[in-house]
Parts: sequence; C-alpha cells; structure tokens
Amino acid sequence: MANEPVSAAFKLYCLSVMTLVAATYTVALRYTRTVSPGAGLYFSTTAVCTTEVIKLLLSLGMLTRETGSLCRLRTSLVDHVLHSPKELLKLSVPSVVYAVQNNMAFLALSNLDAAVYQVTYQLKIPCTALCMVLMLNRSLSRMQWFSVFMLCGGVILVQWKPVEATKVQIEQNPFVGFVAIAIAVICSGFAGVYFEKVLKSSDTSLWVRNIQMYISGIVVTLFGVYVTDGPQILEKGFYFGYTPWVCFVVFLASVGGLYTSIVVKYTDNIMKGFSAAAAIVLSTVASVILFGLKITATFASGAMLVCVAIYLYGLPKQDTPRLPGKNADETESKQKLITV
Repeated sequence: MANEPVSAAFKLYCLSVMTLVAATYTVALRYTRTVSPGAGLYFSTTAVCTTEVIKLLLSLGMLTRETGSLCRLRTSLVDHVLHSPKELLKLSVPSVVYAVQNNMAFLALSNLDAAVYQVTYQLKIPCTALCMVLMLNRSLSRMQWFSVFMLCGGVILVQWKPVEATKVQIEQNPFVGFVAIAIAVICSGFAGVYFEKVLKSSDTSLWVRNIQMYISGIVVTLFGVYVTDGPQILEKGFYFGYTPWVCFVVFLASVGGLYTSIVVKYTDNIMKGFSAAAAIVLSTVASVILFGLKITATFASGAMLVCVAIYLYGLPKQDTPRLPGKNADETESKQKLITV
C-alpha cells in the first residue's frame, strides 16, 4: 500500500486538506481559549483526551477498510494489540510526548496570537532535522541547513516587535506562551522522529501503529486529566464549558492527526512546505478579521522569511549523488520533517 502510485489530484487534495485543517485549527482553538470561553473555560486536558479517543475510532474504521472484514480486523487487533504488550509499550513513548505537546499547544494559544504561534511553531522543522541527524543518522543538504538558519531569522523578526490583539477577553502572558511553544516544538521533533523509526522497523500497517499509539495516548491523557484537573472535573463535569466551537476544535485535531500520517505516506516535502506556508497566511488573515491582529512590517518580513525557508527546506538535495536504492529511503526520511 505504501508503494502504490498516487495521482496529482490526490496530492492536491491532501495539500488542500492539510492547509485548511492547520489554519482553521489554530484560529478556532485560539477563539475557544480567548475570545469565546462561553459560560466557563473548558478543560484542555479533556479536549486532548477526547481527541485521542476519536482518532482511535477513526483508525479502527480505516483498518477495517484495509483488512476488508470485521473478522480480519479482530485477528489483526488480537495479534498486534492483545498479544503485543512490548509494541504497546514502545508506542507509549510518543503517546506521552504527543500528549505533552498537545497540552502545550493549548497553553501557547491561550497566551499568544494565532499568527505568532503559527510562525513560531515552525521551529519544529529544525528541531525535527536535528533529531533525525542524531537518532536516524540522516544528513541534510547545505540548502536545507541554510533554510534552517533563515527560518530562525524569520522567527526572531516575528517576535522582535510583538503584534497586538484587541479583542482578547482574558489576561495573557507572552513568556508563558513562548515557553509552552518551545516545549511543544521539542516534543514534536522527538515524537515525530521516534514514530518514524518505529514505523520503519517493521512492515506493520500504519493504521495498526496508530491504534497502538492512540490506545497508549488515551491512558496517558486520562492520567493527565486526573492529575491536572481531577477535582474540578468531578465538581463541574468532564465536558464542562464545551460549546459547538470546542467540539469543532476537537474534530479538527482528530482529522488533522490522521491526515498527518496520510500526508507523510503519500506526499513530498515540497507540498507540505506549501501547505505550512499557506496555513500561516490563512491564519494570519483570519486573525486580523477575528482578533483585531495588527500586522507590523517586522512581522510581515519575518513571516515571509519563514515561508521562503519552508519552501527551500523542502527542495530535493542537490549536493549528493543519487545512488540506486538510496533515493527512496531519503525521500521517505524527508517526508517526516514537516508534520502538522
């Protein structure tokens, strides 16, 4: 399945979905955390946990489609879940890291403008690149390293003169937001590379691996719910503060998580680079309309540098020869460098 040829139309479809999901999720999440908290601010830990449950259900549906019958689905689950405790333990590592990342994203967007968050979060690219060099012994071209430094320069410009939002209804702490996004960036890089390493260590189906990870993720996030908000949830309820907008955010997070796996499998880095750049532009425009975001010249210049850097980072390597049997492996390794 991984080697099936895919059409340009399918790649365009993946690009469009990834762009819309990334941009919409960022703006909608910030809206629920700052502008429209409703009767009371919902618990972000319960949202992350619910997202894991939905992703598990969707993955079960995709595995059913892949296996072709409920009987084969049952056999696959017994073999890879019930009889594979070591594999579940192995996938619990990215589950813990992703749970931390998701909660940090909620905290960051509660304290940062959506556009600043979107641009700064692209630091996950050099972080992922560094993790790949250290963990997978991969090499990067000179152009890719150049784009990494360009990306960092763009992020510095974005933060040099912080933009202001005029419609936020809660007190914000930019320092807390930047610390949270730094933790999220590190988690994104490590978890993505670790998950790639697990995927390439065997021929196990992607959906089976997702199910193993989401089962661990549910356990981890439930523990987080209990430790972080346990007493308040017992008093107010698990879904306290949930509105249609919050449900929409959970839906976007669930779909985005699955499409991350699909895009890594079927598209290349250039398309994902365009997707990330387009998401930045869309979320910035939406922030201007919804949150009264004021774009400064410094911010615009930094955002432009980030978009160019993302594009250059996705270009094919030019300074190393293409050896038989190596190109496919390099292509697969590149596909993990930018994740949503």
